[in-house]
Amino acid sequence: MSGNEEERPERPSEVDGTAHLFQALGKILKVLRRNAGLSQAELSDLAHCSEDLISSVERGVRTPQPDFLVRVDPLVKADGVLAVAADDVRKALARARVRHPDWFRDFAHEEAKAVALHYYAVQAVPGVLQTPAYARSLFEHRRPMLDEATIEKRVADRISRQVLLDQWPAPTVSFVLEAAVLLRPFGGPKVHREQLLRILEVARRRTVELQIMPQDKDEHPYLDGAFTLLTARGRREVAYTEIYGHSRLITDPEEVRAYTERYGIIRAQALTPRESLDWIEKLLGER
Repeated sequence: MSGNEEERPERPSEVDGTAHLFQALGKILKVLRRNAGLSQAELSDLAHCSEDLISSVERGVRTPQPDFLVRVDPLVKADGVLAVAADDVRKALARARVRHPDWFRDFAHEEAKAVALHYYAVQAVPGVLQTPAYARSLFEHRRPMLDEATIEKRVADRISRQVLLDQWPAPTVSFVLEAAVLLRPFGGPKVHREQLLRILEVARRRTVELQIMPQDKDEHPYLDGAFTLLTARGRREVAYTEIYGHSRLITDPEEVRAYTERYGIIRAQALTPRESLDWIEKLLGER
């Protein structure tokens, strides 16, 4: 999925500062942690979470969940500052589930409650993997141009969807990214590197499978565009596509079966998850 929910206008009332809230909390956590004399690794041990989670929250690329804020509050001697903010985060996440444009809400609703999600991307990093800086770069350079308020709202909307990656029990999540997606340096070297690090962090989670489709393959089952397969609890699998600003939620069993078959072949032809991690690390110069 290309994450192109930016293609149609929304009402001014849908604009809010959710992204700023999450980024501010990340900065506050970083200051409190340092004042408490703790490294990210030490805090992760005390909070029984990954060091990647601490780093991602502090950088504003991951949503700080309410229970996480309550748990770390006493560990960084926040005196209730983070615990109080948990209520605001809970309300912001609730708003995020309903603030998407009308035409996109069907998919956003299904995505938020899905038990299985499979993303295939051909042009840009899927929305649920994008960093705020990467998403902002995409919105800033689209034509016709968007005003600042609209850009802020759309970045916030996109980042808010990433809460699904932190849910427990976790949904089954997989990604197949065409190599060209990660070779295109949207936003410049710094933004590009940060985005690659974010993808690497998500790909290392045991709840996620991420694969790269290399460019040197001499055959390919589907090059028409990005798509997503998702399954809601107690429901049949559906497919979602976005092409040139036109979205479509596909429920016809035969059409969905065709997308499922394509995705299976694409996964079989792509690099394995381990090989994909190696590929990204080499791109980052870490190997």
